[in-house]
Amino acid sequence: MFFSKMSTVKYQISNLQSALLAAYPEDEARSLAWWIAEELTGKSRTELQFGCKDTTFSPIMQEKSQEIITRLLHFEPIQYIFGHTLWCGLDLLVTPATLIPRPETAELVERINNSLPCREGSGLGLHVLDVGTGSGCIAIALKKAHPSWSVTGIDISPEAIAIARENARRNNVEVNFQVADIFDSNEENPKYDLVVSNPPYICESEKSSMRPNVLNFEPSSALFVPDSDPLLFYRRIAELFSLPLKGKGRERGLFFEINEAYGEELKQLLDSLGYTDIQIHKDIYGKDRIIEARMAR
Repeated sequence: MFFSKMSTVKYQISNLQSALLAAYPEDEARSLAWWIAEELTGKSRTELQFGCKDTTFSPIMQEKSQEIITRLLHFEPIQYIFGHTLWCGLDLLVTPATLIPRPETAELVERINNSLPCREGSGLGLHVLDVGTGSGCIAIALKKAHPSWSVTGIDISPEAIAIARENARRNNVEVNFQVADIFDSNEENPKYDLVVSNPPYICESEKSSMRPNVLNFEPSSALFVPDSDPLLFYRRIAELFSLPLKGKGRERGLFFEINEAYGEELKQLLDSLGYTDIQIHKDIYGKDRIIEARMAR
């Protein structure tokens, strides 16, 4: 048993944290313990700390907690255990068919929201494409922030697209999600003003340094690229959308989440394809994580 006879949340969180210390650092164990308490009680951390100190864990809650702890000790991501996660103010369904949305990707969304093409003309009429949409998190967050935009998300996985469509309904936005493979596309001069992607960018050789909760549970097809061609997806996307848009005064913005090791190499690739105003941005950890570029008018 992981739990003492005391049933108040305060004691249960302490016991949850103690059980998790067998596999997680102290800060992470504490965070997971609170997350479990919030999920099972339906109350926020603030409510549990200050407004509902005497909230108790029922026997059923204690039983569920033990099941969750067992799965966490096998490094299953807590987002998959609960089947959803909060990200960028959105409540998103996640399954092993989709990557778990991360803080770095939230920074990508913020960068897009503050970008030049988004500011011009209040962004009215912008057509946006999210390549490799997964759970739909980027596409949905952009549509939520800019209701006037026409947003499309594509992914090679039918399972991921099904989750993305449900997430759009769950968050009350209309996004056009489609199953598509960019390596089968022959589309010329597509209509999109803004193209964004968080494609697979982790090299196969980096697997040995990855945590088991990622390596053993998240979809490898959404994570890894061959060591021999780490820019595989970036190159294909950039080539597909390298033609200038038709229409006076219009330009295309391109935004990628990137592997910190290949920022400069990707910058050179985009330059060779005719992109301009290429900028690399660091994430909150000081790592090169976002690249943006323009296709000249």
